[in-house]
Amino acid sequence: MKQTLLLTLLFTSLISFSQTDKELAEQSVNQNIIKSHIGFLASDELEGRDTPSKGLKVAAKYLESRFVEYGVKMAPGMDSYFQPVPMKKVIPPSNGIIKIGETELLLNDDFVVLDGGGSLNDQQFFYAEYGNPSDLLKENVEGKIVVAICGDGESESPQEWFSLSAEKRKKVKELGGEGLIELYNSSQLPWNFLVRYLSREQTVLDEGDSDGTMIHTWLNRSADDVSFLESNESASIMIEGSKTEKFNSQNIVGYVEGTDQKLKEEFVVYSAHYDHVGIGQADANGDSIFNGSRDNAVGTVTVLTAAQNLAKNPPKRSGLFVLFTGEEKGLLGSKAFVDNSPVELNKIVYCFNSDNGGYNDTSKATIIGLTRTTAKEMIIEACKAFGLDAIEDPAEEQGLFDRSDNVRFAAKGIPAPTFSMGFTAFDSEITKYYHQAGDNPNTLDYEYLEKFFKSYVYACRLIANSRKAPFWVEGDKYYDSGQELYKK
Repeated sequence: MKQTLLLTLLFTSLISFSQTDKELAEQSVNQNIIKSHIGFLASDELEGRDTPSKGLKVAAKYLESRFVEYGVKMAPGMDSYFQPVPMKKVIPPSNGIIKIGETELLLNDDFVVLDGGGSLNDQQFFYAEYGNPSDLLKENVEGKIVVAICGDGESESPQEWFSLSAEKRKKVKELGGEGLIELYNSSQLPWNFLVRYLSREQTVLDEGDSDGTMIHTWLNRSADDVSFLESNESASIMIEGSKTEKFNSQNIVGYVEGTDQKLKEEFVVYSAHYDHVGIGQADANGDSIFNGSRDNAVGTVTVLTAAQNLAKNPPKRSGLFVLFTGEEKGLLGSKAFVDNSPVELNKIVYCFNSDNGGYNDTSKATIIGLTRTTAKEMIIEACKAFGLDAIEDPAEEQGLFDRSDNVRFAAKGIPAPTFSMGFTAFDSEITKYYHQAGDNPNTLDYEYLEKFFKSYVYACRLIANSRKAPFWVEGDKYYDSGQELYKK
């Protein structure tokens, strides 16, 4: 009789254990709490959480307070929940000209300035193709203007080109180069759009690589049109009116230690950006505050909810909960994080990002990169448990994988999809609210959000408790980088 009772209890406990992650996710997500968090972060009083702004600082303090309330700890090696992110505002130049022999190239018509100011006179060229490290040697670069092609020859994303350009500029400067001109030719971002973007005040990371001391431009010219290099003409460059103002922002980072003696040495990052675009032109209703409910108060609170859940009932793997600043300025906070991670990157086995533009199908969750990692089935299972269909990105033409913080992790080799609200096309229902003043908390479907949050939290638990860490699907663009990072 005792043996039968023991077997029954064991069987019952095994069933309960198999249901624990789903039950925990279901029990910890509360619609009213979701509404209160989003209502605060996307309130008019926070004025759109621009980077930098008083509203963003208030949001950061609010999120820090929630980590403390939930028992989420500071990350290893950190003595604060705030990770400093040095930034600078760059005021664009008012005038500029490049002279090559008899040819005169004009600011905005022919070139844009990425960094620097002042003048260079009668400098020689060095053509470095894509400007890879092997192409940049001191004996060729020192004292010259380096000319290179934008990008690396593989990525077609101008957003990635910006990051690559910063690395090239840093290298050229280290080797004693006097300036950097890159040849820009992209169908993804036409020249007139690029000019419009770079002709306004920019916020960028202050990486200490330049203080306006080296001129760096993008020239509206294809790689096939480099005849000016063959003329042996020297170049003179003059840039006037640019200014730089430095400031500090912050990522918010929390930590929950895993329970498994071995697996706790592996970390899963749960991430979202908490900034938005601030105050802009008033709409037809006179509303000029861009509240950013969908983008990305929803994502921020998704991760906040996961932090509360995992802190209360820790899974096997350790977790880092990272809320990024400056995403809207060019994924700045996430770049600062991966370049200065409190734990070694090869210990971060997965990044589960949450970011949103909007939704048009409340029966779905759209995961940007769903089919690119081996966590696919776990994410599908988690969504299905709460009545949602998990689908892959239906709007690949938008390049969404490369437009959110996840790509900073992916570029390092870390598997990193983005969990988004359900959309089947980037249509008028999305653009109605995307970066619009009307994206207010009272326009959200909170019954849908409850399912969405539960699905994310359940997926977090499945990934953190899985026997084997998820990885890239073989053949993916980042598969080889992952192999190198984890020494597979």
